[in-house]
Order: sequence, then C-alpha cells, then structure tokens
Amino acid sequence: MAVYWCTEALPLAVTALLPICLFPTMGVLTSKKVCPQYFLEPNFLFFSGVVMASAIEEWNVHRRIALKVLNIVGVKPVWLILGMMITSSFLSMWLNNTATTAMMLPIANAILENLFGDLEKLKENCKLKEDEEGAERHDKRTPEEVRAESEYQLKVWKGFLLCIPYASSIGGTATLTGTAPNLILMGQLTSFFPDCDLVNFGSWFVFGFPLMVLFLLLGWLWISFLYGGLNARLCVRKQDWQADAERKAKAVIDEDYKKLGPMNFAEGAITFFFILFAVLLFTRDPKFFPGWSIFFNKGYVSDAVTGVVIISLLFVFPSQKPSLSWWFDFHSTNTQYIPLLSWKKVQGSVSWNIILLLGGGFAMAKGCEESGLASWLGTHLQPIARVPPPVAVILITAFVACFTEFASNTATIIILLPIITELAINIKVNPLYFMIPATTGCSFAFMLPVSTPPNSIAFASGHLMVKDMVKTGFMMNILGILTVSLAVNTWGTYMFGLSTYPDWAQSLNVTSTTTDALCTDIEYWLK
Repeated sequence: MAVYWCTEALPLAVTALLPICLFPTMGVLTSKKVCPQYFLEPNFLFFSGVVMASAIEEWNVHRRIALKVLNIVGVKPVWLILGMMITSSFLSMWLNNTATTAMMLPIANAILENLFGDLEKLKENCKLKEDEEGAERHDKRTPEEVRAESEYQLKVWKGFLLCIPYASSIGGTATLTGTAPNLILMGQLTSFFPDCDLVNFGSWFVFGFPLMVLFLLLGWLWISFLYGGLNARLCVRKQDWQADAERKAKAVIDEDYKKLGPMNFAEGAITFFFILFAVLLFTRDPKFFPGWSIFFNKGYVSDAVTGVVIISLLFVFPSQKPSLSWWFDFHSTNTQYIPLLSWKKVQGSVSWNIILLLGGGFAMAKGCEESGLASWLGTHLQPIARVPPPVAVILITAFVACFTEFASNTATIIILLPIITELAINIKVNPLYFMIPATTGCSFAFMLPVSTPPNSIAFASGHLMVKDMVKTGFMMNILGILTVSLAVNTWGTYMFGLSTYPDWAQSLNVTSTTTDALCTDIEYWLK
C-alpha cells in the first residue's frame, strides 16, 4: 500500500480499499473488524467539515471574507503578502486547502496586474539593455532603472504566488478538520489507546492555532525578505507611479467587494451556523475548563455528533427570509422555500476519496496493531532511544517533512504513525510526544510542485520555477520543524501532559497481556 500510494500506480482511494480485500483473505483481520474502520468518528467529523465548507462556498462567504481582509491590510506589497497569508490560512482552517488556493490566486493576480502592470511586460522590461528604450513609462527612468525595478516587481509577484499555497498548508494544521492527517491522528489514538481522550477539536485548536500563527509570521518574514516585500522601495518611499498603481489595486479590491453587494439573508445564516459550528466544537470538552458535554452522559457526545447536528440544520434552514404574514393570512404570498444547502451540491463537493483514504489508513493501522507488525518495527528503531527525546522530536518531524515531499500527506501519516507510536511505547515516552509533531510535520510540504495540490496549482501558473520552490521551501521546512519542536516542548507539554508516561499508554500493554492470559484460561476451561 505504501508503494502504491507513493507511486500512484492505483488511484489513492482504490489502494485504500486493499485491506478489505487482503486482510480477511490473508488471515490478518476478519471482515467484521476491517469494514467498520472505514466509518469511524473522525470520518464523520471530516464529512461535517467538508459539508460546512460547501455551504460557505455555495453562498460566496469565503470570497467576502478574503476581500474584506485585503481591504483592511492595504495594498503595499509587504502588507498584501501578509493579508494573503492571513486570509488563506484562515480559510484553509475550514475549507479544503486546494479550494482555498484556487480561489485566492485569481484575486492575487488581479491585484498584482493593477499594482505592477502586465506580467509579460515586466518580463520584457527585465531583459532591457543600456542602449534599449524602455517601455512606456510615467517617469524618466533609464533602461537600467526600469530593468532593476521590473526584476524587483517580478520577485514580488513570485512571492505572492508562493505565499498562498504555503499559507493554505500551514492553516490546515490549526484545526482537526483542517487537514486529513489531524483526523488520522485522532482515529489511530482511538484504535491504539481507547482510554486516551486528550485530543479533540478544542484541545487541538488551543495547541495548533498558536503554532499556526507563529509559523505564519516567520513564513511571512522569510518570503517578504526573499522576494522583496520588505524592501523600502515599495514600503516606505513612494513615487508617483507607485502611488497611482496602489490606488488602482485598492480600487480593484473595493470594486470586487462592492459587486458582492450587501450581505443577504443566506450569507448571514451561513455565517451564524459557521460561528456556531466552530464555537460548539471548541467548547465541547476543551480540557482547560468544563465544556458543555458535561450535560450529557460521559463519552456519549463527540465532535462528530456536534458537527453532524449543525450541518443537518443546513438542509432545513431556509435561504430566503420567510414571510411572517403568511402565518396570519394563508392567502398572502410566501417566499419560495429553498434550503441553505442541497444534497446535490454536497454530492458534487465532498471529497469521497479522502473519506475512503482515511478509512484505509485506520484499517491499515488496525492491521499493524493486531498482527504485531507495528510492535516489530518499533523494536528495530531502538537507536533513536539513545538520543534525548527533544532531539528525537526534531529528527522525526524532519524525516516526515522530507517523506511527504514525495507522497501525499495523508498516505505519509498513515504509513508512519503506527511505527512512531510503537517506538514511543518501546522507549517509554508519551506517545503523543512523537505523534503530534509527526502529524503536524507531514503538512509541511513546501519544496516541490508535486508535494501538494496547492503547490501544483501555483506552479501551473507558469510563472514559477522548481528552483524558486526549492529555495523558498527548504527554509520553510526548517522553520516549520523548529516551530513544531518549540510548540511540543512548551505549551504542548502543558496541554497534553507530554512530560510523563500516561496510564492510558501503560494500559495498552497490560490489557494485551491480560487478554491473552484470559483467552488461554477460557480455552483450557472449555476443553
């Protein structure tokens, strides 16, 4: 399965179905144990997140958010890069990373064309020589000055194209529903450690959001430095042609926002349900204060239940303001009933292949656990036990970040997480201390166009070279590894109690031994 996922010899979702074919026939797991793995709680939490994202896209709320943020931050390149990264990361916390990138890039290109002019013209100006006349200009600059300015503007353009997919990947790490690996962590925790209830939407958000903000800030500084966004020429000293370009770019943002018109009833309703969705998930059981789940039987209400309840209302709530006069006079006209979301829309927008991929990951993890493969692999990784755990965290995160450059992040974490879990158990380290950085690190694929769909979309614009991504992405990977290490060893340790080996991890070995002994006694008694 690892080879098929990395080479894509079969579609990813088809490879994910192989456990159903092979585990029962090869005597690894029974069909009754394999099939339920494809619809565990994390699958329904992912489904609810995707449906909410579909409703947001259906009523263009995401575009309104994006344009509003860009309107606030201004049109100077350094602030526009920050605005693009903030908007992309926030949207990718809730929407699909690929959809976020596909929506933001056209907005960025429209703004840049008004700020710097036509991209092809910029490329021509970059080739000007001393004895050549420059293009039509608003000032009396020499061809050399035109070339230097155009080269700088072209660098800023590349910075814009890179910051959007990078911010989308970073933003997905902040919430459990933001990216598939986070849900795989949750599912495999349930499989390996049924007594562990530390990771839920609220607790992960408290850990992941500060991490995202810190990494986003460092990434913004790096991209701005590398591609000229922090250069004083376009940030402090303003020439007439630059001021005119900024006014045009500001006008484009204002015009696009005005085209949306005032917020209608449907947009207001979606915004309300979106906020309710986020607040209820966050406050269910955040660990640092009692959540609303205490009003129900312990263990009965999960994040999946919360998400499905909210999205179910979207299929009922009207998209147009109902007429109250109809209740008093049945002969009066009433608005046509159209719900906020239709099932036809959901069928077309839900990533069913990712749901199968999640299930395949859970099934494979179950097979690794039941067959003893994960334990066997863990015992062969003992050399890592000789290094201090904080160094091991850096090594694990770096290895996962490199691996995911060549394979999908979902496939990467499915393959590696069971092994990393067994390694932690064998060296008596809190499993979450290794599992959390590995899960987060597999979203840090910045160096190659094939690493993630957002990278591919940005590269497909034709204005980037592979060396641009490698040069920028290499430092982004280093910043990500160091940021994750900092987060895990500071507030992550406090949030999840990572400094001690927990009882719920010890119970795994005890339960396994006790079960084996009990089965032997029952078998003897029956004979």
